[in-house]
Amino acid sequence: MKSEPDECSIDDALAAPKRITRWTGVRNYQARNTMRDLMRIGDGVLFYHSSCAEPGIAGLAEVASAPYPDPSQFDRKSPYYDAKSDRAAPRWICVDVRALKKTRLIPLAEMHGQSPLKQMWALRPGNRLSITPVTAAEWKFICGKLVR
Repeated sequence: MKSEPDECSIDDALAAPKRITRWTGVRNYQARNTMRDLMRIGDGVLFYHSSCAEPGIAGLAEVASAPYPDPSQFDRKSPYYDAKSDRAAPRWICVDVRALKKTRLIPLAEMHGQSPLKQMWALRPGNRLSITPVTAAEWKFICGKLVR
């Protein structure tokens, strides 16, 4: 799950009450569908900093709630407001994420250099999705070899 650190960093997530952060603002249907259809409470999350000087994995987290309607879609003051979303049939969802730990920054370039990650969705050329699945093998490699 990607987040811009000036909006919500791993440090912000760790400082949140009970280390839980609402993951709002996802406005891509494919990323929304991944959150809605594939994520389950307790699933691991690679907390990735994007749109910063050095993008990369900055921490570990876990999914802490089932998907539910993203309240920011109805908030006219939010940059994520969606005038076309209907309260009776919300277009956008979110989940709560519980921060577990900060890791050393694992830069994008380092991940690209790892052959076990050569098929990782997040590393595909042109990928701009904020939420992508991670295989069990990718998770095991990252947590076992790169996270210290």
